[in-house]
Amino acid sequence: MSQELQVLVISAASIGFIHTLFGPDHYLPFIMIGKAKEWKLRKVIGLTVLCGIAHILSSVLVGFLGIALELQVEKLNWFESIRGNLAAWALIAFGLLYALWGLRRLYKKHNHSHTDKIENTKNVTPWVLFIIFALGPCEPLIPILMYPAAIESVGALVLVTSVFGFVTLATMTGAVLAISYGLSFVNLRRFENLGHPIAGFVIFLSGLAIQVLGL
Repeated sequence: MSQELQVLVISAASIGFIHTLFGPDHYLPFIMIGKAKEWKLRKVIGLTVLCGIAHILSSVLVGFLGIALELQVEKLNWFESIRGNLAAWALIAFGLLYALWGLRRLYKKHNHSHTDKIENTKNVTPWVLFIIFALGPCEPLIPILMYPAAIESVGALVLVTSVFGFVTLATMTGAVLAISYGLSFVNLRRFENLGHPIAGFVIFLSGLAIQVLGL
């Protein structure tokens, strides 16, 4: 392994870890939805991994396509920035709508006919998160990692992309596990009726952080 490739591999691992850890949208939505819906941890982790794979693969496919077509990095960055804006606004909208849904559900809690109708929408949530994460790009993957690796060799490209993807997924699931474990020691009974509105508000803030702070 050349020195240049070693630097790229270390950079892929470091960027994957930092980018994910400092991007709360990579794990807070899953934790909050899991708590609100009282899912078992393995279901939360399963959804996290599924959305994480979609999140990474979408950028990998764009990167491979750009490299195959010999597109300039600037053009791909422009396309990825559009995807990023759409994903951020989608997360903001989803969080806001989910919070409003939670408040409406709470308000009509004792009206069984309305509550049953609302409960039928619960299976939509994982798919909405999956689509949002598939839409959202891994911003540093293409310009910082894939293009330099492609200049080295095809093997280097696959290696660097795989390291970035593995570390990103590991950090996402690790954050979900650590925070979920920490929350298990906190008495949240007084807030259990507000689980859905709180989850929606936190997801809304996560999307807002991406849009405003660029996290």
